[in-house]
This record gives sequence, C-alpha cells and structure tokens, in this order.
Amino acid sequence: MANITQPTKSTNVPAIVAVAGTAIASNVNRLGWQIQNVGSNALFVNYGGTASATVFHTVLKAGSGDSDGTGGSTGQMSGTIFTGTITVAGTTPKFVVLEHTG
Repeated sequence: MANITQPTKSTNVPAIVAVAGTAIASNVNRLGWQIQNVGSNALFVNYGGTASATVFHTVLKAGSGDSDGTGGSTGQMSGTIFTGTITVAGTTPKFVVLEHTG
C-alpha cells in the first residue's frame, strides 16, 4: 500500500464559486487541491496560465443539473503537487474548490 502524506490543515473551506478567473492562487505550501464543476456548463481549467475555452489543460464535464454533484472534478492529493496558480473559465462557471496546506 502506498504511503500517503495527510494534510495537516486546510486553508479554505469548500464554497461554491460562480466567477471565472483564479480558482486557486499560487502557494508553495500546497499539499493538495481539488476542483469540482457544480454548474450546468463545461469548466475549462488551466495550470499556470489564463484559462479560456481555447486555452486550457483540463475540461470538467457539466453536471446533469445545477449543483447535483455529477460534474467532473480534478485535483492532486498525493505525489508531486502543482503549486502554481490555477484558473478557470466557461459559460456561467460554477465550481467548488479546496486547497490543503501544511
């Protein structure tokens, strides 16, 4: 079984965000992060740049309905963790974000 480092604290409480732009600011102390799309449109995610519908690294699928929990998610909770800025874009973006730090 893999040895997983557990986060020692969370710097933010998950909350629904409904605006494009910076989802998670750059943080060298980041131990893990997660973004879930809770909207009814695709969410475009960019690691280290500015997300748009044509410039992105990951697309998170839309949920079947608004805030129904079936939308796509991405994140890193173990291994090498990206510590740069993570941005999002989309038509009426709506997502939940969580960052763990030590």
